Parts: sequence; structure tokens; C-alpha cells
Amino acid sequence: MRSARSAAHPPRPRERRRQRGARAPSGAPVAPARAGRTPAPRRARPRVVSRQFLFCFAANFLQNLAFTLYLHLSGFLHELGADEVRIGIIVSVTAATAILWRPPLGTLMDARGRRGVILAGGVLNVTVCALYPTVRDLGPWLYVVRAAHGVAEATLFTALMTHAADLLPPQRRTEGIGLYGISGLLPMSVSGVLGDIILRYGSYADLFHVSTAFALTSLLLSLPLRDVRHPAGELPGRGFLAALAQRDLLPLWFIGLVFATALTAQFTFVKTFVLETGIGSVGLFFTAYSIAAIVLRLGFAWVPERVGPKRALAPALGALAVGYLLLAAATTPTAIVVAGVGAGLGHGFTFPILSGLVVDRARTAERGAATSIFTALFDAGALVGGPLLGAIIRSSGYGAMFLAAAAIVTLGGIVFFIVDRRAP
Repeated sequence: MRSARSAAHPPRPRERRRQRGARAPSGAPVAPARAGRTPAPRRARPRVVSRQFLFCFAANFLQNLAFTLYLHLSGFLHELGADEVRIGIIVSVTAATAILWRPPLGTLMDARGRRGVILAGGVLNVTVCALYPTVRDLGPWLYVVRAAHGVAEATLFTALMTHAADLLPPQRRTEGIGLYGISGLLPMSVSGVLGDIILRYGSYADLFHVSTAFALTSLLLSLPLRDVRHPAGELPGRGFLAALAQRDLLPLWFIGLVFATALTAQFTFVKTFVLETGIGSVGLFFTAYSIAAIVLRLGFAWVPERVGPKRALAPALGALAVGYLLLAAATTPTAIVVAGVGAGLGHGFTFPILSGLVVDRARTAERGAATSIFTALFDAGALVGGPLLGAIIRSSGYGAMFLAAAAIVTLGGIVFFIVDRRAP
């Protein structure tokens, strides 16, 4: 039955032809119009930020703020009489403990959930940070504290990141991990400057007290977190070793280790580089580093999913290598800032891209195990990179060490893209 408007205004001949399915002058058929039908609305993009995401972000920000204050730890160890090789060994003890803890940690998260693990790690973190003022020399107690710190940091780094991945929609996971990762990058800027200020007007004991306060606040912000229930029908979990040996994850373990080994150059040795050369400051480098990475993620977090994660990974690794080359040649504070920007841009994309690929390729029931392995690579990188790069410094200087870090990133990236060329 036609409407009153249709009866008052009959269709024109051209409209009648189209309604009968007549062909348009171009020869293409025209479908009859259907009264009352409107175009389907565009599907809204799933949200990344939620209340749980914000609590997870804040807890990770504060625990990272507590941890990154220990970028200044090499200066403390230097005062106690440690040289670069000894500093590298002390850092490696922490990393080794964290690596040994990862298999049971991943299994525990997949079996029992993330929240309980996060709270237990938070309590241990507060305790360990409060113990640093009791370290008086390079004796066994220092190694006990550092080993316990490795367990605490491994637990929080892994469990909070896994919880964040659980919260994110698959279509925007890389973007979401990039945004979440700002909670780990921003503390580099804040703690670098904050540590410089504390040590200018106070002592390393004051630095440790401040880190304890941040760790306690992180624990309190973890209390509202709740585990995410995964949908039924997912593939069953096979255990930690199966995730470790999964064929399409092996190239990611390799490039993750390459990335982590190179990162030792700045996270362990920039402090002693500044002390020895007098060029710039730790705060200056890490402020430029973190601001570059944060701006990249805030403004361009969508790029890896738009162009493809691996296509965005290649220039990110290149930017990191360029940052190390600039550090090797740095002679002024301005050069330190430019190097920090280059390395920060590289880190800004490399970490969320690799994290997203790991989560996408792993089974949902093994996400805790896969994330444990991935985060363990950063401890393994410190375990390898600490002594290795420290030995290069002692034999050939800081310039040679930063050149070696650039070579590690470049050659490792080439091998990865060759081995993983068939994977999306």
C-alpha cells in the first residue's frame, strides 16, 4: 500500500524503470528501492580503556616508578667499589633469579588467575625495596636482596601485562598494549630526573625509601583488579614447555632476546657512562627516550595494526640501532638527547609489536606461560648483555660498547625477518 506522499507524487518514468530493475544507461542493473530501509550503521570500534585497564595502568606505572629508580643503582654499586664487570654480574644475578621463577609463574597464572599473583608480587616488592638501605657492602646480602627483587619484578611485570592483554579486544590488542606500555615508559623519564634530584640533595638510602613508597602505592592500586573469564571453546592449555617450543613463537623468542640484550646498553650502563664522561645526565637521556616513545604511542599507536605489525617492526629496530650509534659518537648533552629520541622511538614500537604478536600466536589458555617466556627474555638479555657489554667497556670503552649494541639489533633483525618471513 503506497503512502499518501507516493499517491500525490507518482514516480517519474526514470524512477519507474529503476524500480522495475531496468538497466541504467551504463548497462549495470539497478536494484529496486525498498521503502523504509536505511543503510546499516557503522560498527563501533571496541573500547581499549576501561576501569580495570586504568587500575592496571596505574599499578604498573607506580611499580615501574619504584623499579626504574634503580637505574641509579650502578652508581650506588660504584660507590661500594664495584667496576663495570662486577656491576654487570650483580645485574645478572637478578636476571637469573627472575628467569628461574618464570616457568612456575606462568603455570600458576594460567591455573589460578592473575590477581592473586599480582598481589603476592606487590607484597614482595614492597619488602625488597625496604631492604636496600640495609646493604652496606658487596657481600652475600646484596645478592640475596637483588635475587628477591628479581622475583618480585618478574612477577609484577608479567602478571600485570598478562592481565592488561586479557582486558584488550583482539582487534586493537597491539594498540592497547602500546598504550598500556606508556605506564612503563613514563617512569623512565620521571625516575631519571627524580633520582638525580634525590641524589643531589640526599643519599641512596633516600632513593630506596622513595622507591618503597611507590611500591606500596602500586600494591594498594592492585586491590580492585579482577580476573577476566575467557570464553568457552578455546583450545586447552598444554603447559609451559609446549608454549616455549611452539613453532611460530620461536622466532619471536629470538628477536625478543636480541632486543632485550641490546637494551642492557642503556638500562645498565648509561649511568656509569655519564659518571665517567661527564656528558649529559641519566635524567636527560631517559626523559628524551621516554617522551619520544610516549608521543609515538599516543599519536601513532594505530600504525602497526593498519600497515601490519612486522612492517612497522623493521623501522622500529632501525631507529633503536641509530640511537646506539648516536650514543657511541656523543660528545655533548644535545647529542645525548638526540640519541635518547632515536632509541626511544625504536623502543616505542618494538615492545608492543612483539608483545602483540606473542599474545596473538599463543593459545588463550597458555597466555600466562607465553607472556612469562616473553618477559623472561628481558631478564635473559640482562644476563647475557650485562657481562658481555661490561667486558667490551673494560677492554675498548663505551663507544665500542654502543656500537656492539647497534650491531646486535641490526644483525638480529635481519635474521628474524629471514626466519619468520612466511608468518603474517
